[in-house]
Amino acid sequence: MEIKKASFDDIALIREIGTITYWATYPAILGDEQVQYMLDKFYSPDALARQMEEGHAFWIGFAGGVPAAFTSFSQTYGAEPIWHLQKLYILPEMQGRGIGGKLLEMVADRCREAGAWRLQLNVNRYNKAKKFYEKLGFRVVREEDIPIGRGYFMNDFVMERDLKETVNNSR
Repeated sequence: MEIKKASFDDIALIREIGTITYWATYPAILGDEQVQYMLDKFYSPDALARQMEEGHAFWIGFAGGVPAAFTSFSQTYGAEPIWHLQKLYILPEMQGRGIGGKLLEMVADRCREAGAWRLQLNVNRYNKAKKFYEKLGFRVVREEDIPIGRGYFMNDFVMERDLKETVNNSR
């Protein structure tokens, strides 16, 4: 697997992977209208460019030269050096091949190199990805209900992984 840092030129590819993965994952959890709203809000070219400008680091994973996944992460600003996994999406046909684990370990390594003590993420409380994150050393630290507009909420678990320890079951 090859991992490449994304640039503004990759926004269309990131948007494509995100859209395909959202439609494969979230309609049963959120309904079609909320899925479309969230894609419009978080995955428009302008929204993705703004995220990059705000310091979200985007990386794309390729399997056999074919784009298979992407991730983004950023530093949080608080009392402790904590980074946040903003996004990790693997195309449905590429899931189960270790791509997500490799991307997540790359994120953990980069965050550790930047001095982070912990890596946090949000995952929908009904998303089966929670088990994937638990396998890679994350634990639930709290629940959040985040209003995102039009009466919609992201009903999430906040999960966290200590970066002082390594988890090698994905390498």
